[in-house]
Amino acid sequence: MQQSNRKLLSYILAFTLALSSVMFSSNVAAYENWDNIVNEEPTAGTMLADAFMVRPFMLVGTVVGAVTYVVTLPFSLLGGNAGEAGRSLVVDPAKYTFVRPLGEL
Repeated sequence: MQQSNRKLLSYILAFTLALSSVMFSSNVAAYENWDNIVNEEPTAGTMLADAFMVRPFMLVGTVVGAVTYVVTLPFSLLGGNAGEAGRSLVVDPAKYTFVRPLGEL
């Protein structure tokens, strides 16, 4: 009984190692092609998705971030990080919403 358990365990271990090597090699191949994917021009579909799905959510995020910044401003001033909080909660979402080119996600 113990011999069959060891044999089963060795088969499971061999299968897991083989599967992980296949998975890691595909990740390396995908990473090598990442520059080609990132540097492509945006398509009409990505522009539409950006205009009608991503930007409205980011606009809401900018408004929520601005409200959060105003509410937490006294605490940020006491902590000495009002500039960093403003940049993280308001400026960065606003730049992502209004400044970046359409379709570049």
